[in-house]
Amino acid sequence: MIHHAGLIPWLDPNTIITAAGPWALVVVCGIIFAETGLLIGFLLPGDTLLVISGLLTHTSLVFGVDIWWVCLAIAFAAFLGGEVGYLIGHKAGPRVFERRESGLFSMENVRRTNAFFDRFGALAIILARFVPIVRTFAPVAAGVGHMNYKKYSLYNAIGALIWGAGLTLFGYLIGYIPPVAKFVSSYIDIILIGAVVITLIPTLFHYFQSLHKAKKKRIAEADEAAAHPSPSPEV
Repeated sequence: MIHHAGLIPWLDPNTIITAAGPWALVVVCGIIFAETGLLIGFLLPGDTLLVISGLLTHTSLVFGVDIWWVCLAIAFAAFLGGEVGYLIGHKAGPRVFERRESGLFSMENVRRTNAFFDRFGALAIILARFVPIVRTFAPVAAGVGHMNYKKYSLYNAIGALIWGAGLTLFGYLIGYIPPVAKFVSSYIDIILIGAVVITLIPTLFHYFQSLHKAKKKRIAEADEAAAHPSPSPEV
């Protein structure tokens, strides 16, 4: 039995999977779908659930199917969640976001997210999968910003495969090394947070660098306008 050091017992992946019994894979896929497709999904344990799912597939018959079917089902659930999130943003987003200029559901956050998408393109959509909360709101923001649907769907599929199937397969493979499996299952939260931080460092550096350049440009334009004011119209 894996004793996962979850901060909130009812969100412990091991507890969720074990309690679901024969419906474990359906429950896992449902959670992954909700986390990536519904705005309440940021409360759910996506990353840890994937790794523990893979590890349990190796150490027990909890899912009752081969690891490749588990990976495929989870990746498909993640893809569908991303598609639903985009459609929610595209259809209902304007009513939710466009009337607010502050807070979590605001157009300012949408503009920032879209600027991030424009700068980093596919990388932004794929990386968003690995960042808790961001992976919940990124599809919605893409929909609100009317990102090209075909382009979004392609990168959504790639991200779902790398994240959903990748982390699950990672959990399965570490099951071959019992000491590592024990360590990972005990400190999975810390390990995943560290991995996300390391992955995001160069991306965030370029992002804030672009914000700094944009700010300098606005200041330069304001100084230029102040130095050469437009002539007042004659009365």
